[in-house]
Amino acid sequence: MLKPDTLALSALLASMTALGPLATDMYLPSLPNIAGAMTTGAAQVQWTLSAFLVGFAVGQIFHGPLADRHGRKPVLLGGLGLFVVATIACGLANSIEALVVGRFFQALGASGPIVLARAVVRDLYQGARAGQEMARMGMLMGLVPAIAPFFGGLLEVQFGWRASFFFCAAYGLIGAGVVLQGLPETVPVRLTSPFSLRAIAGGFASILKVPSYQAHIAIVCTAFGGLFAFISGSSFVLQSLYGMSEVGYGIGFGLCALAFVGGSMLARRLVPRVGVQRSIALGTLAMAGGGLAMLAATALLDSGSPVEVIAPMMLYMVGIGLALAQAQTAALMPFPDRAGTASSLTGVMQMSVAAAIGLVVGAHYGASGVPLALIIAALGVGALLIERASRAIRGAG
Repeated sequence: MLKPDTLALSALLASMTALGPLATDMYLPSLPNIAGAMTTGAAQVQWTLSAFLVGFAVGQIFHGPLADRHGRKPVLLGGLGLFVVATIACGLANSIEALVVGRFFQALGASGPIVLARAVVRDLYQGARAGQEMARMGMLMGLVPAIAPFFGGLLEVQFGWRASFFFCAAYGLIGAGVVLQGLPETVPVRLTSPFSLRAIAGGFASILKVPSYQAHIAIVCTAFGGLFAFISGSSFVLQSLYGMSEVGYGIGFGLCALAFVGGSMLARRLVPRVGVQRSIALGTLAMAGGGLAMLAATALLDSGSPVEVIAPMMLYMVGIGLALAQAQTAALMPFPDRAGTASSLTGVMQMSVAAAIGLVVGAHYGASGVPLALIIAALGVGALLIERASRAIRGAG
């Protein structure tokens, strides 16, 4: 079994949290071709992204409370099994409706690993050490979306859009084997209260009453919302409007993901010195700057170069690396006995907001990059304003 405070355990948890980004980022270069193959439009293909986030949100309602009662490991293995089966179904889909349904169930399975990885960190670590661990996981996890779109573009060119789903199914199957053999059970005390929707709702309601949780989750939702706006709209904007190829888009997206890795590396060094809250503050400042720079570049320069979208998004992603994991960690700190439930609620709210933003992006996709940039800028500035307004509540000084 893997032991705490080891790179091996961090790598395993990071690989599990990367399951959702892998399932989304790898097929991004294929979105325009999926629309063509299924004779549908960009807005309809966007449903495959929003359906994934809805499934992710729904799944997280149950995974955390179940894991608080039955342990982290069995619930994690169940989620991985569902993910593998649903991902194969996505690869075999022959209509956009079947693909949307498959993506929903794929996300139900993928939601377990990210919830339970956060809960395991809360089980094992405290305070700044927990923030460090989340940053280390983020640094390792960020390598997956850095290479996934590029690799997905290669698979698209060589084998078509279905190949990305079959690759993800194999990844999930291998991950289940590693979890079965190497992950220790970390739940400190199993809850004995009955498992029901009423009990879940009551647990969520009590957590939502905590002011510091409210402040941190607002930062999480706005920060991740800007990231998902880019995920859902960038393939159409950069490929259809700016003329990037599938592989070229994968490289551009990979640069943004590497910027996230850089932000996570910076957070891992900063948190022991300046604390979690200052890392969040610096991150929201970078997100606001990146969003406003993208809006200015697309609205005023309009050079036709994808650099005017990619370069500002890299700054936004540095901010995500600095702030997102730290805000998620700080949100869980008041709940040592309900880490799974608190992690579930965090994921539900984060993904619900992102799903709504994905629909907005799909509805406003147009002839320029300005609508996408405007949404990202609004969310980046929103995260900064929330951070500034909630400092006293969060104990940020």
